[in-house]
Amino acid sequence: MPTITADLTLEPADGYRVELRNGRHVWNADEPADAGGTDTGPNPYELLLGALGACTLITLGLYARRKGIPLQSVSATFHYEKVHSDDCEDCETDRTGWLDHVRTEIFLDGEFSDEQRTSLAEVAVRCPVHKTLEHGITFTETVVVG
Repeated sequence: MPTITADLTLEPADGYRVELRNGRHVWNADEPADAGGTDTGPNPYELLLGALGACTLITLGLYARRKGIPLQSVSATFHYEKVHSDDCEDCETDRTGWLDHVRTEIFLDGEFSDEQRTSLAEVAVRCPVHKTLEHGITFTETVVVG
């Protein structure tokens, strides 16, 4: 099970730089300067999109190798935005009001049959992080003050 430790020290010179660790790696998250941060790392939504991007591309790579599909490279762009349900023709939901919306463009390079192209498109939306975000998350939180 993945575990991340996050630390923030509110020193004015550090903005909102959060140090993230998983036991093997250390990286930062922050807010841009115009939001009071020091821009030393991606903001939280960029990290979320990065997790989705990494999972999507790794899933496609694993699938292509396992099935012998000649996938030479894959790249993707992920866009996050808040949209109103009335304005989102592509959103498949019964919810109303503001929605979190991710728009993805995936670019596959290789010589594919029609069947391979179809299977890659189906697999692209089945990575574990995509499924988690799509189905929602339950939280158990403990806040210790002191």
